[in-house]
Amino acid sequence: MYVLEGLDPVRKRPGMYIGSTGVDGLHHLIWEVVDNSVDEAMAGYAKNISVTLLSDNKVRVVDDGRGIPVERHAQTKKSALETVMTTLHAGGKFGGDSYKVAGGLHGVGVSVVNALSRWLEAKVCRDGSLWAQEYTRGKAKSAVKKIGKCGGSGTAVTFDPDPEIFKEIEFDWNRVLTRMREQTYLTPGLKITVEDKREKEEHNHRSHSFYFEGGIRSYVLHMNRGFAAKNENIFYVSKELDGILVEVALQYVDDLQAREHSFANNINTPEGGMHLTGFRTALTRTLNDYARKNNFLKADDENLTGDDVRDGLTAVISVKIGNAQLQFEGQTKAKLGNPEARGAVETVFGTAFADFLEEHPSDARSIIEKVLLAMRARKAAKAAKDTVLRKGVLDGLTLPGKLADCQSRNAEEAELFLVEGDSAGGSAKSARDRRTQAILPLRGKILNVERARLDKMLANNEVKSLVIALGAGISEDLDTSRIRYHKIILMTDADVDGAHIRTLLLTLFYRYFKSVIEQGYLYIAQPPLYRVQKGREVNYVYSEEEKDKLLKSKGMEGQNIQRYKGLGEMNPEQLWETTMDPQTRSLKAVAIEDAEEANKTFDILMGSIVEPRKAFIQSQAKYVQNLDI
Repeated sequence: MYVLEGLDPVRKRPGMYIGSTGVDGLHHLIWEVVDNSVDEAMAGYAKNISVTLLSDNKVRVVDDGRGIPVERHAQTKKSALETVMTTLHAGGKFGGDSYKVAGGLHGVGVSVVNALSRWLEAKVCRDGSLWAQEYTRGKAKSAVKKIGKCGGSGTAVTFDPDPEIFKEIEFDWNRVLTRMREQTYLTPGLKITVEDKREKEEHNHRSHSFYFEGGIRSYVLHMNRGFAAKNENIFYVSKELDGILVEVALQYVDDLQAREHSFANNINTPEGGMHLTGFRTALTRTLNDYARKNNFLKADDENLTGDDVRDGLTAVISVKIGNAQLQFEGQTKAKLGNPEARGAVETVFGTAFADFLEEHPSDARSIIEKVLLAMRARKAAKAAKDTVLRKGVLDGLTLPGKLADCQSRNAEEAELFLVEGDSAGGSAKSARDRRTQAILPLRGKILNVERARLDKMLANNEVKSLVIALGAGISEDLDTSRIRYHKIILMTDADVDGAHIRTLLLTLFYRYFKSVIEQGYLYIAQPPLYRVQKGREVNYVYSEEEKDKLLKSKGMEGQNIQRYKGLGEMNPEQLWETTMDPQTRSLKAVAIEDAEEANKTFDILMGSIVEPRKAFIQSQAKYVQNLDI
């Protein structure tokens, strides 16, 4: 065990160690503790892990591994347990041979969780004795104590995230379930049980256990539920090359989106890295070679591109690397940096996938036909896109006729309101500041782009008008430096239809104008829910809580309460005052905090599979207070 540094830097700059102090960083605390337990399972010492969400936002993680050592540490002169819990980078995974591979390596690990917790307790069962120690904000409250006897072995860590560090402390049950499901897919033979005991009433508690014999093949099947498979036989390879264990499973389905999930030592790498690059290179090369060898592509045909071969692809890429060699880019382990992982994946996967195509000609034909269709669609989309852009403002021609443009050509002050329907569009046009505010009415519901190819999408008049109005291109041709408005504001009704239109628009922007969101140009207008009037006094309120508070302070007698279901119910003056006036309005900025989670959410809400959407609706139904249909 090697000691590298103390915990003081962690509380000063928590973002360096867990990425952020928002919802992602909060959940990262659970991941760090669980990673250490999974390391024990990967090393063959643990078979069971439990994660429990407790009341008062505490979390407990228990494993049946060896248990953290408790004997005196030679360098720190303290218990090894206290050293691990209070010192950054102190653990058997650094410099020793305890684990061949370990996900918690960069893992800053459990000591960072301790530093960012108001309170933490560690219990260890080793050699028949139960030991415990408590900590406050990373500091030990007392020495490690023997508190009893126990059977077996293992470690239990219970922590209470520090409200001085985290803006909001609310763990997401579904996010925890997703992460734990991933870990069990990646570690055959491991069982993880997740429990939610936050509610006082026991009948409201919930529990879910994961155990998968099929490993990452089961993971691919799970992601593809509800889709029709193109290759009935799931491709799978597991082989070690130059000290790197490469494991890949893939299947093509009748969908347009690619689902690639990459992992290094069981750590999800949402930003990919060298292993994913190696996989993509080999995939493109292998399919091109097969297509030419079997005359699916003629000599004068262009090659399939990376995007073509990823159309409808579901793949899991997992590598396991000796902990001494493992390199992540950034403390939060979002991207694998090992260049040798690229070569290992490229060789192992490329060779095995070429063999698979030869051995399964029916599956190979289905895959090649699928990617050739994607190639033809890409060419059609490019032609459609070029046509739209030629007709648009980029070539100096006319803007859409229904666009009421603003006078200003300064994008930094110009705003574009995307308004639901001609009725609200008319009110917005009358209410606006013509110098800086443009209005684009949208008739009906725009196309669900999650289920449509780009050429079909650009044939839709509403989408076409938006592309031309923005003037910055679309998809890979998008150039936000040419965009005509630095505020694009979605203004829809506060009813079910309005929410659906808003979701369709968010899907469009996420899939095809993503950098608009990343640049901070996309907003959602917040029109009032109620108009409360007594005599000449008028108040606009934006939530049920605000309405109740207002009525409690002013009394119900004589109050005239109007519920706004649509923007068209407001006259231009009211719309300006409540929703469009920069001095008085409220806008919600759209941001992508977690691209992986956002991708999954759009997939659930707008994709082809019904089952996860139904589950999402059922889980969120209890939060609905007003349902305007």
